[in-house]
Amino acid sequence: MNRAAEHGIEVEGLVRDFKDGPRAVDGIDLRVQPGEIYGFLGPNGAGKSTTVLMLTTLLPPTAGTARVAGHDIVREGPAVRSAIGAALQEAALDPLLSGREHMKLQTTLQGVPKAERRGRGDELIERVGLADAADRRVGGYSGGMKRRLDLALALVHRPRILFLDEPTTGLDPSSRADMWQEVAHLARDEGVTVFLTTQYLEEADVLADQIAIIDRGTIVARGTPDALKAEIGRPTLEVTPAAPDQREAVATVLARFGTPAPAPPGAAAARLRGGAEELAGVVRALDAEDLAVTDFQLHAPTLDDVFLAKTGRKLDAGDEAAADEPREAVVA
Repeated sequence: MNRAAEHGIEVEGLVRDFKDGPRAVDGIDLRVQPGEIYGFLGPNGAGKSTTVLMLTTLLPPTAGTARVAGHDIVREGPAVRSAIGAALQEAALDPLLSGREHMKLQTTLQGVPKAERRGRGDELIERVGLADAADRRVGGYSGGMKRRLDLALALVHRPRILFLDEPTTGLDPSSRADMWQEVAHLARDEGVTVFLTTQYLEEADVLADQIAIIDRGTIVARGTPDALKAEIGRPTLEVTPAAPDQREAVATVLARFGTPAPAPPGAAAARLRGGAEELAGVVRALDAEDLAVTDFQLHAPTLDDVFLAKTGRKLDAGDEAAADEPREAVVA
């Protein structure tokens, strides 16, 4: 088996119907390359978690095929599970066990040689910043600490592919940045393929090599973050004149270079026809009209703009407690 197959994900026409419920996933196609961080975005109920449950063999598909690490998710479930790690939304942690005891149990279940178990567990606990809490019962951990322990548990057997379902939900900004660094390290330095679902568009923008947006069970957009943002539109230039009564004159100059856009009070804005390359021309034109400015800001398209354009709604990263999709407790 070649490396692309061993470390990649291939999905064709994947469907999941629920009894007396909606079609949660409606014939999606995906291809994740080895060592890639693949961002999977969508509003609550879009099909993200259902897709992850199928790819990790925890839920059988209704139709379609998928190969993870070169193995069919239906016919070769044990081989898939041996090749992957998964930190899902609902961590299976025992509140009566300590973090270190969880690591001991997980290294045993994953077949890590006995002589390596303590060292591997301590290494991962240190990597996720839980060394000071390693001997405390998990029942006393914060939500963020539980997320970090769950990530460490997913890594004990050095998986080739890692599934992370909203891994930074509940983390403070500093812990979130630490998690981003760890995920980037796994992909860039260790060659782990990462399939990441997230509600944080900034997270996908920072980490993901490729992004797919799923809405109502179908893929509505895919590509690199930069390509998706470029597809949506041109950057917007916002200019605030030094003299408030010159706002209309500034707006007239900007209109030569693009389409007028909404702006804060006292400022004028335009969506630049030629992109950032127009900036020098705008500056020269303002100078030729003797228009002094106090603020000059270029706003590039964001993934928020992409998401809004593709789904017709904004992704609310604060809606962390909302349900995603219907669940059925079925293990392949």
